[in-house]
Amino acid sequence: QAQLVESGGGSVQAGGSLRLSCVASGITVNRRYLSWFRQAPGKEREAVASITHLGSSRYADSVKGRFIISRNNAKNTLFLQMNSLKPEDTAMYYCAADQGLRAGVPSMSSLDYTYWGQGTQVTVST
Repeated sequence: QAQLVESGGGSVQAGGSLRLSCVASGITVNRRYLSWFRQAPGKEREAVASITHLGSSRYADSVKGRFIISRNNAKNTLFLQMNSLKPEDTAMYYCAADQGLRAGVPSMSSLDYTYWGQGTQVTVST
């Protein structure tokens, strides 16, 4: 059974950093596109960053220059390094994996991802 488990969330002051991890089990991620999404209370889920199986990445405008998505296929793990955090980054963060059939630029649509983690909470205070 496929499972994605996120970790690394927490509470931090504005300007601080956090590194999220997502470990996959039951599936191998080396040929899949992976992504981080987030959802704040009362808001729609939005894509934060996505990465192809070859390492090409794509970011939401709101996090460009502050967040870095990376992956370690040998460890079946996805990462999100978050720097210069802002209160508006406060949300539940989810990792997602697609079915591995995609090509081209990494998708930022939740509809293109099949497997989802349970989320890890990030709270940024002023």
